[in-house]
Amino acid sequence: MSYIYSSFFYWKTIIFILGITNFLIKAAMKILITGGSGLLGQYLNLELSKENQILTTYYTQSGNCKNFYSAVADIRSYPQLKIIFESFKPEVVIHTAAIADPQLSTSLNAKEVYDTNVSATKKIAELCDSYSAKLIYTSTDLVYAGYRGSMLKEDAKLNPISLYAETKLMAEIKIQETFDNYLILRIALLYGFGIGNRKNHFHQMYNDLKAGTPVKLFFDQFRTPLSLPEAARVISELCRKEIKSEIINVGGKERVSRVEMGEILCNTAGFDKNLIQKISMNDLPGYPAVEDVSLNTEKLQSSGIKLKSVEESVKEILSLA
Repeated sequence: MSYIYSSFFYWKTIIFILGITNFLIKAAMKILITGGSGLLGQYLNLELSKENQILTTYYTQSGNCKNFYSAVADIRSYPQLKIIFESFKPEVVIHTAAIADPQLSTSLNAKEVYDTNVSATKKIAELCDSYSAKLIYTSTDLVYAGYRGSMLKEDAKLNPISLYAETKLMAEIKIQETFDNYLILRIALLYGFGIGNRKNHFHQMYNDLKAGTPVKLFFDQFRTPLSLPEAARVISELCRKEIKSEIINVGGKERVSRVEMGEILCNTAGFDKNLIQKISMNDLPGYPAVEDVSLNTEKLQSSGIKLKSVEESVKEILSLA
């Protein structure tokens, strides 16, 4: 009983704080962000807070969320989510929270991954429907069949080979079954510098090359990678567009291998390209190998969104270091 009371008191306090905030802030849109402490989430916090009133949520690690209006939330808890929706009344919900590492998800209990990536997403879609909020859901390019060739359109064959990708696709279906005020964004490989304790492959590659340490990169895996700052800008633009009931590929302008990405970084930062050791995905036993899920982004660009080249994006990333 004491736990129930303390939990109730905590969330009533959140309601009170958010109620005051609603009176104090005037902004273009009220945007709720799940997974605000994640790799992309922290960039969304920075970008979307410029012109909007945001409420960004996190579960265990706070990242930069505490620099903004934020709340702790377990997205698997419908009561917690309902309180947030009722108090904040978002116009747009950007749902990024997930168990997102393809390799990590295989080591976890399948039910835990399903509950987080699928069931929680369905609850969020239902709440968006109830509170007339637009849902922008970040899916993944890994839902596509990675052996079908490059520059895949949104209607290309789907064949997720990891539990992570499979549950992201299942969540897409749950959203479409629930209501029609959604955008499903199949996001390409993201790269850039992580904020706080968040790191990704690009960040580690940069640190290693800068230190003169050799890096092993795939020569046989191709993507259309998108920088983290640009991904946040693209999603910010999509928030303002009158588009719904669409699946949209969100990736970069160029199809490149991991090796080519490393070479572009070396050329831009002045690192030694001889530090790059070319390897095959087959050299890593158990690695969920996806040969090529390069995305065709004609639909995205037809909405008026312009994309930067990899070189331009790398220069921007380095300028933020």
